[in-house]
Amino acid sequence: MRLFILGATGRTGRELVDIALARGHQVTAFVRSPAKITRRDPRLALVEGDPLGVEELSSALPGHDAVISALGPLPRQAMTRTTLLEESASSAMTALPRAGVRRFLIVSSALLFPGGGPVAALLRLMLRPHFRDLKAMENRVRAAAIDWTIARPPRLVAATDERYRAEPGALPAGANLVSSVLSWRAVAAFLLDAAEGSRHLREVVGICR
Repeated sequence: MRLFILGATGRTGRELVDIALARGHQVTAFVRSPAKITRRDPRLALVEGDPLGVEELSSALPGHDAVISALGPLPRQAMTRTTLLEESASSAMTALPRAGVRRFLIVSSALLFPGGGPVAALLRLMLRPHFRDLKAMENRVRAAAIDWTIARPPRLVAATDERYRAEPGALPAGANLVSSVLSWRAVAAFLLDAAEGSRHLREVVGICR
């Protein structure tokens, strides 16, 4: 597959690039700062561009089989006003049809599922700007006439483990919104599995260890 990755310099994005190349895919990393990616591979193309720029995306996207977005705000931005996810999703939803690309996969958050008790409620309050942005992003993607998949993982940690469980519409049985974790690498593995197998089309999917 020819994969187009947004957010390739972030933690999930780096894992996406690594696993995708290991699986033999052609990868385009569309990033603001290509110098941040030190990896070199004949199947990896680095394209400088702004993920909020519709024209830049429309120009770079043709010929790709799927777009995977692992964009996210910096921690300090998540606690202040941020519209990065909504704006980038809006740009992508405009650019994909122009470029003839139908498949789009994106990372969201399990805290958008209901419940979780007082700790989850406190986290939603502390990160209220981020969760407003997440909701707006999901609404924009879900309204688009494309084959989208939204992944909602819980708290993410650094690990080499690629294992995950997935459940459309909820976290898998036994998972907890607050205490469950998943590795950034496992999120990348889920997104790539879904892209390769055309799984979870137009589904919001809870994923966890």
